[in-house]
Amino acid sequence: MKDDNERVEALNAIFDDDPAKKAREKEIEKLEKKREKQLAKLKKKGIDPEQKKEETETIPSEQAETEEKNEAASDVVNEAGETVTNYFADSDASSNTHVLEEEEQPGKKKKKDKKKKKKDKKKKKQEKEEINIVKDLISLALYILAIVAVCWLILTYVGQRTEVSGDSMNDTLHNGDSLWIDKLSYHFKDPERFDIVVFPYEEEDDTYYIKRIIGLPGETVYIDEDGVIYINDEPLEEDYGKEVIEENHRGLAAEPVTLGDDEYFVMGDNRNNSRDSRLSDVGNIHKNKFVGKAVFRFTGGFGFLNKEEQ
Repeated sequence: MKDDNERVEALNAIFDDDPAKKAREKEIEKLEKKREKQLAKLKKKGIDPEQKKEETETIPSEQAETEEKNEAASDVVNEAGETVTNYFADSDASSNTHVLEEEEQPGKKKKKDKKKKKKDKKKKKQEKEEINIVKDLISLALYILAIVAVCWLILTYVGQRTEVSGDSMNDTLHNGDSLWIDKLSYHFKDPERFDIVVFPYEEEDDTYYIKRIIGLPGETVYIDEDGVIYINDEPLEEDYGKEVIEENHRGLAAEPVTLGDDEYFVMGDNRNNSRDSRLSDVGNIHKNKFVGKAVFRFTGGFGFLNKEEQ
């Protein structure tokens, strides 16, 4: 026990001699002296240190309360500011929405106008196409009309195709032969002897005869008992008729037949089997009755009719 006390005392001695401890003690002494001086000053000024201490302790409390109030007020202000900010933000958003809507409306109008223009353009294009179709149809109709007109002019004034019906022109032409009739030549020159001509038969509608010219205007035609043809008392030199004319086929030419102006005497090459100027129902043919003359054969010997055939 004694040893333990000695040890404690030894340790305390060691700690009492510790320089750090001594320094701390000196610092505490200084602080105590400084405090005592401050208390003395307060007493000289008539201030109770204990009351000052309470005030000192109260002030932080009041300051804390004030700070809390300020913080609450600040929070209220902040909340109000946020509310105002949000209000103005909403107002700005609403305003921006209206502005956007106003901005979008011209855009929509522009889009609508563009669509309308596109539609109008398409409509105009369609109308133009329809007009072009009508123009094309009119052009086609005019073209066809022009062709028809040209064909009509050709068939009326230039020429036409015809077909032989009957045997009155044997052996030059035969039944069924297809011929081209020149209608234009007789508008510029008079018919010539031995031309093969086409003319209408007056006794029947839509009936045409094809014969050969034997006598010309102003001439006198006569056929004697031997079947010889005379022109102005001169025998006609020709060999188109392959057989001698029989006496009972002399017809009107058994007596001299004098032709008037623009009158022509016509006969078929098949002399004994032809209705021609020898018969009263045919008689002499006036120039203006000629449709034209045969110049080309398509069938029965393709080619132009030569002078011997004409």
